[in-house]
Amino acid sequence: MRIAIAGGHGRVARLLSRALVDRGDVPVAIVRNLDHVPDLQDDGAEPVVLDLESALVGDVADAVAGADAVVFAAGAGPGSGAARKDTVDRGAAALLADAAEQAGVRRYVLVSSLGADAPPPPGTDDVFAAYLAAKGASEEDLRRRTLDWTILRPGALTDDEPQGHVELAPEVERGAVPRGDVAAVLAALLHEPATSGMVLELVGGPTPVEEAVRSVTA
Repeated sequence: MRIAIAGGHGRVARLLSRALVDRGDVPVAIVRNLDHVPDLQDDGAEPVVLDLESALVGDVADAVAGADAVVFAAGAGPGSGAARKDTVDRGAAALLADAAEQAGVRRYVLVSSLGADAPPPPGTDDVFAAYLAAKGASEEDLRRRTLDWTILRPGALTDDEPQGHVELAPEVERGAVPRGDVAAVLAALLHEPATSGMVLELVGGPTPVEEAVRSVTA
């Protein structure tokens, strides 16, 4: 499979590229910074330099043309304000969906967040609240489309060693999950078309990744 990944230099995205290469797939990593190209090449990905905050839909469609699927793993990143949470976490996700439709790429996997479907708890930092709102809006936009979409809501991301086992279900208790396990789940979801139309939440847990993905389609 050929998989285009928006936000290709992010920590989850780079782990995903490596996981896809291990499966024999071809990751196409879309990034805004030319300096990141050597890292992407080291991961085995094909780099595409394109700023999703300013690109035209036709440019993004050209970048994803020929892909079997797209993954939105981009984010405004730490230190960005509420405005960029909207332009990246919502706007760029919608732009990627527009481009996928234009390019005829049916499969779209969105990396969202636990809590994106509900008002933030009292006392939530304003920027994080804006992030959750942007993720929720990107989910709503995607669910209205006829793409073969899957939405993945990981819990709190950590840099702990991946465990290879998780809890994956339409609803889970809040918790944390290593980025490596998120990448492994994304790779498995991309290879399981029966997960199309599902919104899945993810935290660390007892079930091996491949089994966890199979179980949600049973």
